[in-house]
Amino acid sequence: MKKIAILTGAGISAESGIQTFRDANGLWHNHKVEDVASPEGWRKNRELVLEFYNLRRQQLKQVVPNQAHHLVKQLEDHFEVQIITQNIDDLHERAGSTHILHLHGELNKMCSSLNRKITYDCFDDIKIGDKAEDGSQLRPDIVWFGEEVPLYPVAIEMVKQADIFMVIGTSLQVYPAANLLNFIKDDAQLIIINPDHDGGNYGGRAIYIKEKATIGMQKVFDVLIKGGD
Repeated sequence: MKKIAILTGAGISAESGIQTFRDANGLWHNHKVEDVASPEGWRKNRELVLEFYNLRRQQLKQVVPNQAHHLVKQLEDHFEVQIITQNIDDLHERAGSTHILHLHGELNKMCSSLNRKITYDCFDDIKIGDKAEDGSQLRPDIVWFGEEVPLYPVAIEMVKQADIFMVIGTSLQVYPAANLLNFIKDDAQLIIINPDHDGGNYGGRAIYIKEKATIGMQKVFDVLIKGGD
């Protein structure tokens, strides 16, 4: 059975109604990155950081997976599929996908401020005074800018083994995730789905589909499963 590794970004969840950080109306528009997604921001104003992610967690409860998420799941009926997502939502899980690596953490998890290996499920608000077992303030289990991405080596191994590598809804401007394309096998097929990306240095090698995630994923699914009929 062929192996597919899929790198997903904000664009696949945007069609479910989740605001993205980088578009004109995105969350970065209302907050400076360093204020809500950096260790410096956490030290400066923990209440602001917790409120930011609490609101995002509340928003997540109001949305559902879209057709792109469901088509990714359906690929599991025909391929060995592993998802590497930059997204912190749980829409891939709710669509039924079974092999998901959250490169940047998960909105529905929290961790110790001192030891990020101490984690807990989190489906409600985190408040000042909520403590981990080591006595530290609980924080969102999110990889912030300037922090190590602990699961990156695992993601690299997934990409190295893939016969097909798909990129859905990501600008390929966030590192180290964007570097994953450098680990594709020489004979692996590369497919990029993004309405706003021109393929960059990968344009000559990639099958490039300039569509939103739902439309682009349907086209890919039809070719891979139905032979384009």
